[in-house]
Amino acid sequence: MDDRATRAALQHHWDASDANDFEAEHAIYRDDAVLDYPQSGERIHGRRNIQKSRFVQPNHKRFSVRRILGSGDLWVTELVLTYDGAPSYVVSIMEFRDGGVAHETQYFSDPFDAAPSRAHLVEHVGVFR
Repeated sequence: MDDRATRAALQHHWDASDANDFEAEHAIYRDDAVLDYPQSGERIHGRRNIQKSRFVQPNHKRFSVRRILGSGDLWVTELVLTYDGAPSYVVSIMEFRDGGVAHETQYFSDPFDAAPSRAHLVEHVGVFR
């Protein structure tokens, strides 16, 4: 895939994720894909297991892509993943091989209050949703 096709495939993936279209969401993964969640120490092997792990997740989820960056076989998506109305900020790193995602690592962060000590240095833009 060229970069334009990969970007379109990623956007389709995140749109399908937001729509809870589990078949379309997981079409981007190779059968032998690996998904890592470093913060929980979990690794999931195989597209079907990745799909099953997301299907059984009980929360109501919404996905809002902030930006997609990358080229070639390495792509990063910044997004806000809202679980039951509470935002979590996510970075997804996807490594492609032969036109599909071979490895993905997702990092999650919860929102936090701005530090008063740097208030004079920052522009407050509000919480991203």
